[in-house]
Amino acid sequence: MSPNQTPRNDSRRTFLKFSVAAAAASTFRIMNEPMLAAAAVDRGVDRDFQHFPPGSVVINANENPLGPCDLARKALADIIPDGGRYCWWLKEELTKQFAESVGVKPENVAIFPGSSEPLHFCVMAFTSPKRSYVTADPGYESGMHSSKFSGARVVTVPLTKTYAHDIPAMLAAAPDAGLFYVCTPNNPTGTVTPHSAIEELLAKKPAGSIVLVDEAYIHFADLNATAIDLVKAGQDIVVLRTFSKIYGMAGIRCGVAIARPELIQKLVPQGGGSAMPITALVAASASLKHEHLVPERKQINTSIREKTFDWLRSHGYSFTPSQANFFMLDAKHPAKQVIEAMAAQKVFIGRIWPVWPTHLRITVGTQAEMDAFQTAFAAVMKNSLSVSYALPTSATGSHRDYFYADGTMFPRTSS
Repeated sequence: MSPNQTPRNDSRRTFLKFSVAAAAASTFRIMNEPMLAAAAVDRGVDRDFQHFPPGSVVINANENPLGPCDLARKALADIIPDGGRYCWWLKEELTKQFAESVGVKPENVAIFPGSSEPLHFCVMAFTSPKRSYVTADPGYESGMHSSKFSGARVVTVPLTKTYAHDIPAMLAAAPDAGLFYVCTPNNPTGTVTPHSAIEELLAKKPAGSIVLVDEAYIHFADLNATAIDLVKAGQDIVVLRTFSKIYGMAGIRCGVAIARPELIQKLVPQGGGSAMPITALVAASASLKHEHLVPERKQINTSIREKTFDWLRSHGYSFTPSQANFFMLDAKHPAKQVIEAMAAQKVFIGRIWPVWPTHLRITVGTQAEMDAFQTAFAAVMKNSLSVSYALPTSATGSHRDYFYADGTMFPRTSS
């Protein structure tokens, strides 16, 4: 088309659609794990925007202390000279590689910088003022914040007595649902919702609604419980995966959405389709080639987690039966007080879910970090929280209008 030609109406509509999406992407804050963690320390201080004191134990954001594997580190170093290029083909290569690894076709896969973006895009695509967003409580909060932008009603449903998503209750609570969000293992409890429950949700959900299954932590649990087989069966489902957790790439940012092609396409107008960081692409690709990475890291995490559970159990504390790299611990005291007292010991632990005001989310770190956690927690409990912790004041120009937790920035509210 020459510079003097006027685009056809359909081209103009396409241009406007993507212009609106681009503007929205620059306005909306996509909330993820790091951006929620500071709320656990104090609503007035963005701890994750500051350096932790030297020698701190940081087990507050479900991060993997092992970092990327050796193959990924080499791939990162090797790609640096090409950092001035987009290298679009790397995204196509990873798409094919990941699709083959989980047994789907490339058209069922979309790559993103982390899994928080496709979560946000799903909320924007499938909810509205007339179509509700349905989630567990306690559950991962990112989609609830995204619902503020789609105008959707947020419906929260308590977990079952076994800490699974209560599918019958979720169905009953929202006959107008547009999107059901199921995080399994669930953040923050680390507990799994059975595959049969997800099948029930798909069978009984309102017509036109979508089920979003977030499998960010599934590698720490039973991979056989994945819902990807339901994508292969053509169901109304989107499955999310990430390289942030077991692969140790939280700061590198690579995630995946798996769904029917027509559902994948609905995420693109919401802001998907941008160039990926080439560092993320090569590190993810290298990680998938590491034959023993997942089982080895799963075993390490399980061993440290179960030793921590043994210690907590021997001291009379209750906790959720997590299968992930974090768990919820009932401190039997107001959680905010415990978080502050632990920070005084330079041990930084996860945030508070209001529905469980005495519970704390603890990330499973290295064995040395969990030993330090046990020592600090025992001291704090022995002193009946008498230790005070003076939180530093926010620096000028800090993000005072937001709190930062687990990789996502959230706007503060007046409540």
